[in-house]
Amino acid sequence: MTGVTEAGMTVGQVAERFAVTVRTLHHYDEIGLLRPSRRTAAGYRLYTDADVTRLQHVIVYRRLGFALDEIAEVLDDPDADVASHLRRQRDAVMSRLDELSGLVVAIDRALEAEMSGIRLTREEQQELFGDGFSEEYQAEARERWGDTEEWKQSQARTAQYTKADWEAIKAETDAVNDAFVAAKRSGAAPDSEAGLAAADAHGRHIHDRFYDLSPEMHLCLARMYVADERFTAYYDDLEPGLAQYVHDAIEALRAT
Repeated sequence: MTGVTEAGMTVGQVAERFAVTVRTLHHYDEIGLLRPSRRTAAGYRLYTDADVTRLQHVIVYRRLGFALDEIAEVLDDPDADVASHLRRQRDAVMSRLDELSGLVVAIDRALEAEMSGIRLTREEQQELFGDGFSEEYQAEARERWGDTEEWKQSQARTAQYTKADWEAIKAETDAVNDAFVAAKRSGAAPDSEAGLAAADAHGRHIHDRFYDLSPEMHLCLARMYVADERFTAYYDDLEPGLAQYVHDAIEALRAT
């Protein structure tokens, strides 16, 4: 990359290369998780190769759901080296795969609980929600999860909704999505004030409109958005990479 000196990389260069914000790097510096080892003559931070390697581990551990204090504890282990970190990360990924496999039923139920219960004509559904809301899919979902509590609660609530109610729900959904898009485009990290506010609004919308949303179910929804290609495509069509951003923001919200 142009502008990278032999002494190290600047904050802006590191942020660009690893798709993190400058604010995030400053925060890592402030809490001692990742402090640049060098400074320029003018006092600007410079990241060495060792610093960059540590950042790569931080990014992987964050994606695996580790809290920042947990990451610091792991990385500061005097007996650990790069190989041991890679083995730990591999074990964590395999554990997450097992967890995701076990969450398939819960994810499917969450999917249906969020998307079921529309009491509109086909033309009205098309007008409000586009092609992504088909009668065929609703029938499939009803057959699979019609006996769950989530389905029953969602059905009871949505059965009372008028077209005006659904128009309001669509507007609320768009507002939540717009908040996520704005936060991501501004460069705010998923665990920033803007990211957490959007995640909180997302959860309150589902809780108020469809069913009582527990923190655990909110996490299931977050994981669904990156595990189910339909939802990933829905969010990424709004903004590239938005599905992962929404996932990370909800994970950060529920970790607080």
